[in-house]
Amino acid sequence: MNQTEIINIFTKKTLGLTFVLSAAALAFAQEKVGISGSVVSKNNLPVPYASVTFSNKANKQFSDATLTDEKGQYKLDLAPGAYDITIEAIDYQKSVVNKQITAAGNIGALSIDPEKSATNLKTGDIQGVVITAQATKPYKVELDKRTYDPSQDIVSKGGNLQDVLSNVPSVSVDTDGTVSMRGSSNVKFLINGKPSALLGIDDGANALQSIPADQIEKIEVITNPSSKFEASGTAGILNIILKKNKKTGFNGSVTGTVGYLPQTNLNTNLSWRKGNFSWFLNGGGGYRESKNTNRSDDYFSNAIAASDFTERHQNSVTNSKNNNYNASAGVVYDISPKTSINASGTVRTFDSENDGNIDYSYFYLSNPSSSSNRRTLGTNNNLAFQGDFGLDHKFDDKGQNLSVSLSLQSNRSFNDTNIDETRDGIFSLKDIVNQNTKNKTLIGKADYELPIGEYSKLEAGYRIDINSNDYSNDVQESTALSPTLSFLRPYTYDATYKETFNAFYLQFKSKIGKISYQLGLRDELSNIDINYANLSPKDKDIITTKNYNNLFPSVYLSYEFAKDNQLLLNYARRIDRPRSFFMIPNPNYSDNQNIFDGNIDLNPSYVDSYELGYSISKKKFTINPTLYFRHQTDDTKMLVYNKLAEDENGNLITPRRIESHTKPINLGSDDRYGLDLNFNWDATSWLKFLGNVDLFGYNTKGSTLYDTFDKNGNPIQAVADFNGSGFSTRARLTTTFKVDKTFNFQIQGFYRGGQKTAYQDRKDMYAINFGASKTIWDGNGTISFNIQDIFNTRAMQATTYTANSIRDSYMQWQPRQFALSLTYRFKQGNEKVEQPKRKKDINSNATGDDQQGGPM
Repeated sequence: MNQTEIINIFTKKTLGLTFVLSAAALAFAQEKVGISGSVVSKNNLPVPYASVTFSNKANKQFSDATLTDEKGQYKLDLAPGAYDITIEAIDYQKSVVNKQITAAGNIGALSIDPEKSATNLKTGDIQGVVITAQATKPYKVELDKRTYDPSQDIVSKGGNLQDVLSNVPSVSVDTDGTVSMRGSSNVKFLINGKPSALLGIDDGANALQSIPADQIEKIEVITNPSSKFEASGTAGILNIILKKNKKTGFNGSVTGTVGYLPQTNLNTNLSWRKGNFSWFLNGGGGYRESKNTNRSDDYFSNAIAASDFTERHQNSVTNSKNNNYNASAGVVYDISPKTSINASGTVRTFDSENDGNIDYSYFYLSNPSSSSNRRTLGTNNNLAFQGDFGLDHKFDDKGQNLSVSLSLQSNRSFNDTNIDETRDGIFSLKDIVNQNTKNKTLIGKADYELPIGEYSKLEAGYRIDINSNDYSNDVQESTALSPTLSFLRPYTYDATYKETFNAFYLQFKSKIGKISYQLGLRDELSNIDINYANLSPKDKDIITTKNYNNLFPSVYLSYEFAKDNQLLLNYARRIDRPRSFFMIPNPNYSDNQNIFDGNIDLNPSYVDSYELGYSISKKKFTINPTLYFRHQTDDTKMLVYNKLAEDENGNLITPRRIESHTKPINLGSDDRYGLDLNFNWDATSWLKFLGNVDLFGYNTKGSTLYDTFDKNGNPIQAVADFNGSGFSTRARLTTTFKVDKTFNFQIQGFYRGGQKTAYQDRKDMYAINFGASKTIWDGNGTISFNIQDIFNTRAMQATTYTANSIRDSYMQWQPRQFALSLTYRFKQGNEKVEQPKRKKDINSNATGDDQQGGPM
């Protein structure tokens, strides 16, 4: 791409963005002055954590709210004008005073009187007031999860969900976009507690790139989910919570981003709260280019004929362009103080164009060399819809609650690819691949909570998932010997994959002194139907039904030494269900020399997971070391093997051609154990650290026979050996420097150690990122700049061994890139202030659908 093309892209994509941001700045800019003050009691003692609301009499847009600190003091910026000031605090009477704000400075002390009924209450029973404010710590440890706040992550500003996940403790993103937790890629993704159409059909890298970073409020990392969660996802669950503003009045923000490799994004978050109604609207879109590089060198040891090659070298570069747009809107209506209903809708589109160029070079037994070129031009169009409906009812004020929800999702994907191949400059073959996938999902849930006494709670629930995937795959091919396009029969098929899960769970929580515990049991009944038919004469139609009924227990224990200082022990059993396209016999055809085969006989694998953790959180630091052990049976492994190419009748093709195949199989076991250490430390007022170190060992067992051929081309069986053990590391450190109140920058380093088995030797990998952020427009705007992979080192390298070949491979999903983003925030009305409960509720359900708080 030349410089003129880049400038044209930036000009076209950012012209509208510039107008929007300029209009926002002109519409909402207002000079403000910094004021301070304090709240005191009748005896002139400071009142900590009191809410102070400033209501502008002339224009509610300029109203604001804050909390006093532990010394009863507060600071905020206000537009000059006349204000009604409302002061509220637990155990104190509400007070309202009038003041005229004219200039910056201290407005003095505001006094409030205690309630008459407050004299006998213990301050230890008070939880405190909650308002919306920036978290002081980006990482928070809870009994059953760890919560990451990306708002302070400068490195991923202007990026997407994939960029944010690259910075989350205990989570890593490989160069191909695969997300893993503690070395395992079987991660379950949820959006606001549910599977979502926002993530597409396959939870792939394209889906992760379609969710803007600025729409994410927080990410919950659940490494050992309890029985209340669905049992799939043996590595754990990543629950992405999207923003829903809790402020009254009309509030929102607009963020625009430009970057290189060329990218432009414009996203907005809007919300409005008034009376019994509240609604939100999040949406945006963008353009992005990417470059994927793959290289592999195969060395074969079974050549006998002069036409057999002893070496094959592949160099592949794929350039992609994509446009993505998404919008989510929702409304909540409070029917009564105890009953509310909610409804929301989501639409997402993703379009991409891919231009791939694969160069092959061959060296034959008779020494002459040859080369071929494979050019792929592909398009993808994905459209997804989702509707969610819910009812929440409180039977009383003691915590007896019922929550019912229904989610309807629809997703369709059209993939078209044209492939042209030449051999030594002469036409060799042409393929036309049309692959269509349609998915429909229904999820229904009911959750009931019943408090028993002061510290105990019983939870029960039911869930049904109905998921249907329809695949239609057409492959046409012409060759130099047969120039007329005709269907490639083994890869032209129709398939339907339908799964139905019914789940019931029961959970009990309680506390005895400093010991808290939670016991749970989940029962899942699974039914899977597969109907597959292709055009190959040697293949028969396949109709398969599979049924499973599994119990999944979970146990959580904690011992509280002191406040924010506890020991945690837990156990959970999980299931790894095969992805639907893993079970379609011939799911994909994009390269006749590197073919992925499905396995309709693939079964789930199961994992027993144990964790022993310790957590201590102080004002300036949090440390959370966790020892873990995970034993997985019937593990899914990828078998790579070579075979001689066959025609649609099963006969060998002449001249002989070697094909590389990859196939998922159930085999043996996999043990993972190690120490996962997370910490954040505010070393000084200007220096902060956030780190994650995972020191882990692995022990993989399993070997299998597979069909291949000997030096004479005769069929034989060889052994694929997956046995291996060793020790490896993953580490990430983010360092934040605060230059002044408005300017910060970050440096982030990432390292992943190598892993070795008898089957594969994977090399280590590292990368360094940089980000800077500047607050402007009196705090209403932020400008950010970041560079991903400064030294262009983030690439995966491995050596794979088969019975008759050795392969050295290299993959880089995305080269170095940078981005510049601008955010403008505007608001009307006040921060939402939630009055606290009198006593600690150890069983609070704070995060909504499919989320639970555990024992303290």
